[in-house]
Amino acid sequence: MGKVVAGWARQIAEAELGNALPRRWAHTQGVAARAVEVGRVLGKYGELLIAAATLHDVGYAPRLAATGFHPLDGARFLRDEHGADERLVRLVANHSFALLEAEERGLRETLEAEFPLLEEPLLVDALVYCDMTTTPDGGRTSAEKRVTEILGRYGDDSVVGRFIRRAAPEIFAAVGRVEKALAAQPR
Repeated sequence: MGKVVAGWARQIAEAELGNALPRRWAHTQGVAARAVEVGRVLGKYGELLIAAATLHDVGYAPRLAATGFHPLDGARFLRDEHGADERLVRLVANHSFALLEAEERGLRETLEAEFPLLEEPLLVDALVYCDMTTTPDGGRTSAEKRVTEILGRYGDDSVVGRFIRRAAPEIFAAVGRVEKALAAQPR
C-alpha cells in the first residue's frame, strides 16, 4: 500500500461514482478526508484505510449493482476487475458492519465465504468511524446523527432501517474506540 494505491482508489471511485452518483461521490470524498485524519493512529495501515474509505461505496455504481448490496458488489468489482489487494477488498466488503445488513438480505453466508473479516480491529473500526461520521454530502457529523439520518432516509422497516438499528450499538462503540485512540495520539 502507498500513495500510489490511494491515488488509484480515487481514480476508480471517481470514475464509477462522480457522474453517476454525485451525492454518493461527495460522501465518499468526505469519508476519504476523515481517513487521512485518522490514518495517523494506524501506522502502516494508514494508506490502506484511505484506499478503503475512498472505495467503500463503489458498489453503489449502477453498472456494478449486481446483487443490490453495495459492499458485496463493490468488493467483487475490485477483486474481479482490478485484482485489488485482498485486505482492501475485505475492508470494502465488510465496512460498517455489513455482515448485519447481509444477514437482513440473506447474503451473510455469501459475504463471509468470499470476504472474511480482517483481524485488525482498529483498522476495521477506523473505517466505521470515517463512514459513520460523514454526512451524505461529505460534511462532518456525529455517529448518532448519521444513524438518525439513515433511518430517516430509508425508513424503520426497510432492510437498511432494520440493519442500522441492529448495528447502531456496534457503530457507536467502534466510533468511541477510534475517538479514544485519536485522543491518545500526540499532536
